[in-house]
Amino acid sequence: MCGIAGILDFKGRNSESAVIKMTQALSHRGPDAEGIFSEEGVGLGHRRLSIIDLSSAANQPFSDATGRFVTVYNGEIYNFNDIRQKLKDYPFRTISDTETMLAAYACWGIGALELFKGMFAFAIWDRQEKELMLVRDRMGVKPLYYYCDEEKLLFASEIRAILASGLVPRKINKNGIYEYLSYQSVSYPLTLVEGIYQLEAGSYLKVRNGEIEKKTYWKIPGCASSFSYEHEEVVKTSIRKLLVTSVERRLVSDVPVGAFLSGGIDSSTVVGIMAQDCGVKPDTFNISFSEKEFDESAYANIIAQKFKTNHTTIRLSPEIMLEELENALSALDTPSGDGVNSFVVSKAIKKAGISVALSGIGGDELFAGYPIFSQFQRLNRMSNRWQMLKPFRLAGSKLLFPGKFDNKKYRLADLLKCRTPDIEHVYPVLRNLLSGEMLKMLTGVKPHMTALEEYLLENKAMLGQLPVLSQVSAAEYMGYTQHTLLKDTDQMSMAVALEVREPFFDTDLIEYVLGIPDKIKQPLYPKSLLVESIKPLLPDGIVHRKKQGFVFPWSTWMKNDLRAFCDQYLKRLGEREFINGKELSHYWSNFLKGDKRIRWMDIWVFVVLEYWLEKNGMNA
Repeated sequence: MCGIAGILDFKGRNSESAVIKMTQALSHRGPDAEGIFSEEGVGLGHRRLSIIDLSSAANQPFSDATGRFVTVYNGEIYNFNDIRQKLKDYPFRTISDTETMLAAYACWGIGALELFKGMFAFAIWDRQEKELMLVRDRMGVKPLYYYCDEEKLLFASEIRAILASGLVPRKINKNGIYEYLSYQSVSYPLTLVEGIYQLEAGSYLKVRNGEIEKKTYWKIPGCASSFSYEHEEVVKTSIRKLLVTSVERRLVSDVPVGAFLSGGIDSSTVVGIMAQDCGVKPDTFNISFSEKEFDESAYANIIAQKFKTNHTTIRLSPEIMLEELENALSALDTPSGDGVNSFVVSKAIKKAGISVALSGIGGDELFAGYPIFSQFQRLNRMSNRWQMLKPFRLAGSKLLFPGKFDNKKYRLADLLKCRTPDIEHVYPVLRNLLSGEMLKMLTGVKPHMTALEEYLLENKAMLGQLPVLSQVSAAEYMGYTQHTLLKDTDQMSMAVALEVREPFFDTDLIEYVLGIPDKIKQPLYPKSLLVESIKPLLPDGIVHRKKQGFVFPWSTWMKNDLRAFCDQYLKRLGEREFINGKELSHYWSNFLKGDKRIRWMDIWVFVVLEYWLEKNGMNA
């Protein structure tokens, strides 16, 4: 895992000094080596975290055997050894996946992407054709941002690396602000910086003679397999095999591999397969709290003892949280309402000498583990009556009479006003953090159709072909999962140079499970299809425990230990022209008084936003 950056100057000017600034801004992602490639009009930069082939021969930027292609690469291609077998005549100099990727591209061009199983973002400079190729993995696990004007194109693993070049204005993107406050993250192609964009997952960008061509080579809604799902027991066996293969792939490493262990179904499944099916005795890590309603350490201990892992419990108190808070917020390349938890546990894992860790994130999205799945099912059953009920729905939305800060009722009113109960219309409302009405009250940002809403509408035909539960899974991948969950995991783990691998995001597994009919996938208890597929791997006490989630007791902390911290940033945010400072102040005051209509997250997103804007010197 690494950090990449580069500049293509359309006028042929030397950009080495700017690229050096960009790679320096990525030093936390790759502490093991730094490299620069520069020639007329192009500069490539790399920071390396050594995972596969630890020798200096695998340092980057890396050239193919002919010298025609030069790459900077971030990520892991887990099946690189299989791909090498197809390149028997290639004169390999290393045993790295970097060289394998570049050799495959030199041999098959963009068609090589069909072979890659992994998480990656890379750039390839074709010195002969003067062509730059930017590529991002299918699920968008690894980030890639770019900026382009009439004279140049810049790209990097992080927004702040592009800003560090000194070549891009630090101007706030108001549409990005609206996205962030709506969903606690920003959907591609937008970012919070005017002119900086995210490359869409499963896409590549080709730049030649100043012309840009962007294409998508893989899409979530259209990826479901055409396997036969007639026999439920066959389905369960297939899921088990795919999970084991996924975990095995992610154990490929020349350094020790650890694991996050919350004690929930997903992380316990990953750890159990590592130990029982793959013969690994992993180092596992869990966070515990003094607040018992948030503490999961007892469940993690059950799994650690069953599979005889080398287990570490990290005790977290408000005092430790206060000490780490600013470090965690400073690690955010893009603001998020979540992610601080990932930073704390990642830091502890790295401190223990681990550079690679497996995570259980993604199981809820694939096996209908969130409440949003049952919520959508109930709405979907009303499809035939939705238009007939329109007068009653609209009347009901007006009769709700939300109080001034009643975000829940505003969101319910938005749901009643949806054109149809189809996934492309209701998902953005179900996943909405702050409703449009709340944003009108608290900000001066002009309401508009979000990038997420547009993307769902563009793909509605493919979404509609999936089983109902899989429609939610696909929408989650296109929304919350890619733009909050995966983004937070990457930026918080890479802040301490820890590579996190997610077996539930294996595309072979996803393609298979998305095609499973609802009659098989329908949960009889939480994620029952997953549990039954791996039975008897997990103890009943883990399967049927109350779901807690990996969260901190934020509401209590924000009203006590973190009150002064939140107060200062909310006041400064209130002075910005796009925020209604008076209303935001009232909102914060009501939260402190215990107004149960206001969730801690509804406040925290504003605190994090101002911290990020100040940290990055952003202007209106």
